[in-house]
Amino acid sequence: MRAVTLNSVPATPAVTEIPTPHPEAGEVLVKVAVSSINGFDASTAAGYLQQMMEHRFPLVVGKDFAGTVEALGEGAEGFAVGQAVFGVVMKPFLGTGSLAQYVTVPAGYGIAPIPEGLAVQEAGALGLAGTAALDSVNAVAPADGETVLISGATGGVGALAVQLAAARGARVIATARPGAEADFVTGLTEHTVHLVDFSGDMQAEVRALAPEGVDAVLHLAGEGSQLAGLLRPGGRIASTLGLTSDAVTGSVHGGDVTVHTIMADPNPQTLAVLAEQTVSGALRVPVTATYPLEQAPEAFAAFGAGALGKLAVTCS
Repeated sequence: MRAVTLNSVPATPAVTEIPTPHPEAGEVLVKVAVSSINGFDASTAAGYLQQMMEHRFPLVVGKDFAGTVEALGEGAEGFAVGQAVFGVVMKPFLGTGSLAQYVTVPAGYGIAPIPEGLAVQEAGALGLAGTAALDSVNAVAPADGETVLISGATGGVGALAVQLAAARGARVIATARPGAEADFVTGLTEHTVHLVDFSGDMQAEVRALAPEGVDAVLHLAGEGSQLAGLLRPGGRIASTLGLTSDAVTGSVHGGDVTVHTIMADPNPQTLAVLAEQTVSGALRVPVTATYPLEQAPEAFAAFGAGALGKLAVTCS
């Protein structure tokens, strides 16, 4: 099969020919129709995860997938051959990713049916970013009328988080530079989104909008401790970038903030919620460009250059 692989890290991903995987006991073999590029994939290629997870080479990159069940491993339950599914590859090692024509995934975790009304292109770009966004918003649990600052609003996670927070009645402040970025973010939802320019004096702009401090922060980009300094006393911050309480204690309101370190958990229930919200129109998957598998290296380059939203890759 054709797949996007790395023979070492750091390295530039390349499209190569490798053997088609076979599902082990408890696994599902999925024929991948659509995948997407995530920050996790870029970090893998850059070598940032070498000390964190086992790497098996040639390493197929990719976390998101949407497609159809091709075969079932021994004891795999809950799915049928030919069924449309989507999700996130969740294994304790890196090597058997989803930017490929086929991928094997555990039947009990990181996979869910694609409901009627959910387009495969959306499903293939929803899993990881959607889970990270939903888990982050759930962690800070904004009440109606509370102010939430979303740093990293132009990326896949941030673009989904803007919609989720606004739908809960939060007053959203989002980072975006004037021009295309600002237009992209304000076009994500019918609710009002207040913009601040992270390339300028962002702290002053946030303070002008929230003089008493914001109630919650989603740390998806930028310096977490500086963002925590924009919280009101008793505020909450959720970070997908590893921010911990130790990093802000003593520097923010005497440590009077709650820090949530987010590790996206794409369990079947979360995936089902994301799919349901997308089908209902409450959530829009912000796919801004789609590449064929053979052009996946170009998609990685575009991602690294700061592409807006999600970049999808058609795999078969």
